[in-house]
Amino acid sequence: MAESLLFSIAESMLGKIASPVLQEAIAIYNIENQILELRETLTAIKAVLLDAEVRQAKNALLQVWLDQLQHVFYDAEDVLDELECEALRKQVISRYGGVKGKVRRFFSTSNPLMFRAEISHKIKEIRERLSKISTKKDQFNLNMWSVDNGVGHTRSRETHSFISNLDVVGRDIDKEKIIEMLMRPDDKNLSVFPIVGIGGLGKTTLAKLVYNDDKVKEQFTLRRWVCVPEDFDLRKTIEGIIKDATPQDLSIFDIEQLQNSLQGIIKDKKFILVLDDVWSNDSRRWKELRELLSRGASESKIIVTTRSVEVASIVGTHPMHNLKGLSHEDSMALFKKWAFDEKEKEPCLDLLEIGNDIVKKTQGFLSLNDDRHWKHIRDSETWELVEVKKDIVPILKLSYDHLPSHLRRCFAAFSLYPRGFRMKAPYVARLWMALGLIGSKREKLALEDVGIDYIKELWKRSLIQEVEEYGPVLTFKVHDLIHSLAISVAQNDCSIVGLDTTDISEGVSCVSFSSTSLEGISNFDGVPPFLRKPTSKRLHAIIFQNQVDDGVITREFARTCISKCNHIRFLDLSRGSFEELPRSICNLKQLRSLLLDENKQLKKLPSTICELQSLLELSLAGCSKLGNLPKNIKRLVSLRYLNITTKQKSLQESGIQYMENLHFLGVTGCENLEVFFEESLNIDTCKFVLTLENKSNFPFNLRTLVISNSKQVMELLQYLEGSVCTLESLCILDSLSLTTIPEWLPNQTRLRVFHLIRCPNLVSIAQGIQSLTTLKELHVYNCGKLSKRCEPQTGKDWNKIAHIPRIRLDSRDVQWMDD
Repeated sequence: MAESLLFSIAESMLGKIASPVLQEAIAIYNIENQILELRETLTAIKAVLLDAEVRQAKNALLQVWLDQLQHVFYDAEDVLDELECEALRKQVISRYGGVKGKVRRFFSTSNPLMFRAEISHKIKEIRERLSKISTKKDQFNLNMWSVDNGVGHTRSRETHSFISNLDVVGRDIDKEKIIEMLMRPDDKNLSVFPIVGIGGLGKTTLAKLVYNDDKVKEQFTLRRWVCVPEDFDLRKTIEGIIKDATPQDLSIFDIEQLQNSLQGIIKDKKFILVLDDVWSNDSRRWKELRELLSRGASESKIIVTTRSVEVASIVGTHPMHNLKGLSHEDSMALFKKWAFDEKEKEPCLDLLEIGNDIVKKTQGFLSLNDDRHWKHIRDSETWELVEVKKDIVPILKLSYDHLPSHLRRCFAAFSLYPRGFRMKAPYVARLWMALGLIGSKREKLALEDVGIDYIKELWKRSLIQEVEEYGPVLTFKVHDLIHSLAISVAQNDCSIVGLDTTDISEGVSCVSFSSTSLEGISNFDGVPPFLRKPTSKRLHAIIFQNQVDDGVITREFARTCISKCNHIRFLDLSRGSFEELPRSICNLKQLRSLLLDENKQLKKLPSTICELQSLLELSLAGCSKLGNLPKNIKRLVSLRYLNITTKQKSLQESGIQYMENLHFLGVTGCENLEVFFEESLNIDTCKFVLTLENKSNFPFNLRTLVISNSKQVMELLQYLEGSVCTLESLCILDSLSLTTIPEWLPNQTRLRVFHLIRCPNLVSIAQGIQSLTTLKELHVYNCGKLSKRCEPQTGKDWNKIAHIPRIRLDSRDVQWMDD
């Protein structure tokens, strides 16, 4: 596990301790002193963790110390979560009353006195273990690092402007594009051209090619190359610009003298400046530097290389140049150049074939001529790429090191997914929520929205790619090398397992069953061996990367997970083969996500499931035999996401309408359903009996509506007219029966997002859409004639929609403006 993950865990726990919910529980159980001591010890340890990360590679004892710390941190997290769960339980009791059986409750931890005694003992034990570990840290002489938003300021790699053109392959087109922009007449006094891309892609190399080009040398009187300090220190940046122009010792200059020297050097000169490897998004410092550089001659130019889209948007005066990976042909050319001896005219065909596979995976290169090594590299599930790991992953890790602490553990969770997997942002956000990795400092911002913001932040930092929208859902991929980085930083925290895995290491908190591990297991007895071991009690998440066959997730599998994994937060039992969930599910007090999708045999949920007060997500989509939901489901006071398939006729009877925190309700394949209620709604392949009598039962506080594959879309829209004052997002997809936009749409006052996807019989946009002043996004995809009518300028309906800031037409951004 990367020790900066430990830093983020420490920050998370300190934040949890300060939260109102936990503070209330601390006061109720009179454990303020114990928690205060725990907080002080945590704070002392956190202060040196970033220094420990840098130094642990050369110190085996320090590695052992960090491993011990990891185990205690996870136990401490569990104790704090247990305290938080108890506070929620008390809230439910005060609202709905307690459970039956006073004698049983007196001798259980539900008794306040017994709970206080037990939790005090646990906190004391954690505090004592942490204190011992904290004392040991003194032997390592660790330093306290300055931290800005959880990011330690480390020394960045130095770069220089020299390059041999013979070493570069495949960047001619990029080079010419940049040079063309530099040479183009410009009305700006000082123009800035950002080059953006993931680490190791060649941004610095491209900048060198441009900087050393003969045309550029002729065009600019003065050329300067500066590797920018990570914190964008103005003094150091100025020194980097002027150091070659003066023989004086710059350390004796104050900042005023440095500024004067800079302006004297560039005055009336047409210069080109390369600012390489910019990380800081401090717009104030950039503005200061820009003002100093404005003394140069007109049409002076700056090239900025950065991994951050946000940095590029702050500094750039021209559109950013997004650097892509090399083509396969260029990658192979570079591979041959470095992997084979120059004297070798005809490389072995077998080695070339294996090398071809490696290039497809990594664009990384090895100087190995033994095909056994090459095959191992090509076929390695964990990509133990010897030379690549030495060269590429450390470069990529700089991007990870610069992440705010709250994003580090989120990023590490990508290692749980298969390589090349297209991830759905809402699913990923709910996993992060279940693991306690998302917190909102703004009261009105939903945790789901915070999760999407986290994903967009990772996108800005070039750590995810191929971001697309399918209806209202954002999807993305993680580059193969970035996925290797995620595996690297999470290696002791997250583990890929199979049905025959016998053991997992003690520090592992999240496991993911790989798709390949589910094949060819002949002696599977219903429970993976590692789940029976003591180490499973530390697990926080059990995930399946892909769909499993019937008979894999048995009742015994589910029972073992529930009985052994006492602190589980995310449990995936989708596509199971059991009729009833074990009643003991209520023992998983910290469970936040329970996935039971596509269990074709599930008929009943135990009433005890209603005791899971921490549950945020319950997914029952595709459970076609499921009968009535438990009557006390309203006791799931934290539930935010509910996706169901049920044989019920009415959801009104279940009490779901009283769940105040419910943000999303998905209703899929409910053929008997006639009556709804309020909140978000996703209607998918349902057959409704629509009458005037049940119109009043439709949701009147509806915020999000998704209707897919429904033959009754026109009727549904008619009956949902009562929700026009609250609707914020509307998505209609795969609907042949949609022929006209509902008459009430122009009356909307809050609609912000409107998606029309694969509705081929919708031939025009209603004139009234012009009155939707709150509408910010319109997406039209594969809607036949309508797509043509919405084309910019030429389409017959363009004048109706031109006022909308963001318009995506058949996956093209035909208009995309920021708010």
